[in-house]
Amino acid sequence: MTRLVFCRKYQEKLPGLPAPPLPGSTGKDIFENVSEKAWKEWQGNQTMLINEHRLSLINPDARKFLTQEMLRFFDNEEHAKPEGYVPPAS
Repeated sequence: MTRLVFCRKYQEKLPGLPAPPLPGSTGKDIFENVSEKAWKEWQGNQTMLINEHRLSLINPDARKFLTQEMLRFFDNEEHAKPEGYVPPAS
């Protein structure tokens, strides 16, 4: 049976992740409050940010930036987007 969570991005019950995607309290929070759909959407956005800003994940500042943007993304706050990005039409 699929585990449902109340997704804070979409504000509805959706299938959750099978396991916490990150270690620690942030991973636990995402596991309990973010849907698999929102996580996959974030991964695509994260990839664009890494490429656009040429981020190195070895750099602690880059990881901090991505974590901040991830939380903004899940909370539906204004977050960084690649310059000129137009989301695909649904």
